[in-house]
Amino acid sequence: MLRLFLSLRFLMLFASAGAMLGALLMFWAGGAKLFHAYSVLFHVGQESVVGAHLMAATDSFLFGVVLLIFAYSIAFGFVFDLAEPDRLRLPGWMRVQGIAELKHTLVQVIIVYLIVDFATDVSEPETRLSWDTLVLPSSILLLAGALALMSRSGLPGESVNR
Repeated sequence: MLRLFLSLRFLMLFASAGAMLGALLMFWAGGAKLFHAYSVLFHVGQESVVGAHLMAATDSFLFGVVLLIFAYSIAFGFVFDLAEPDRLRLPGWMRVQGIAELKHTLVQVIIVYLIVDFATDVSEPETRLSWDTLVLPSSILLLAGALALMSRSGLPGESVNR
C-alpha cells in the first residue's frame, strides 16, 4: 500500500512538465517581443515605444525563468529522491526543502513579477496615469508585508534573527 502511494508522487511530473512547457512558451514570447522591439527601433517616429517593448520582453523572460525554477523545484524537490552527494551538486535554487520554502519563493517571485509588470505598464507611452494606477503598487506593498510576516515566522530548519 505504501509503495502505491509513493509511486503517486510521479504524478507531480505532469506539473513539472507543464511548468517547463510554459517556460519555453514564455521564452518564445519574450524573443518575439524582443524582435518586435528591434524592428520598431528602425521605424521613424516610433523610437519612444522601444522601451515599452523591451520591458514587455523582460516581463516574459522573467515569467519564463520563474516557471523554469518551479519545474526544477517540483521535479528535484518532490519527485526524484537523489543521493546526498548528487543533491549537493545541484544549484541551491534546485534544492527545495519542503512546500513552505516553495511557497516562500513563490511569493517573492510574484512580488518581483508585479514590480516588473507595473514598470512595463507605466513605461508604455499611451498609459494615462490616474489614481487607480496606484492599485498595483498598493498590492505589491501588501504582498511585501505578507512576505515579511512569513519571513518572521521562519522556514522549517532555518534560524530567524529577531
